[in-house]
Amino acid sequence: MNESPNTEAPQELYGTAAIRENKLEKWPAPRPERPYLVSFDIPEFTCLCPRSGFPDFALIKIRYQPQDWVVELKSLKLYINAYRNRAISHEAAANQILDDLVSLLEPRWMRVTADFTVRGNIKTVVRAEHGVRERA
Repeated sequence: MNESPNTEAPQELYGTAAIRENKLEKWPAPRPERPYLVSFDIPEFTCLCPRSGFPDFALIKIRYQPQDWVVELKSLKLYINAYRNRAISHEAAANQILDDLVSLLEPRWMRVTADFTVRGNIKTVVRAEHGVRERA
């Protein structure tokens, strides 16, 4: 029995397209006059080792004090997921996330902590910080 092979090009999954097309978005902060703390934990961060191509896994913690803007959460989720196929070092990942969010939000203060899973008997934690934290 000869069946003809499926020659249709596979369609891109909607999630893959959403990640590829994503742009970080900001919303007006509800209380710009008040210093308050916003915390995000992202336990399923992945990127690729730029040397080996093997996956690296991390818990990303984002802490910030907004000024005029807060990040829209779906755009943050899609932005973070775009790292999954990106070859980038641990240090570069933490600093790039901080740079992109600071550029978007102009917060009073922000810290990004990238707590990577042990690999090759080495535990890496990278903390990158911007601004001065006010008493909240």
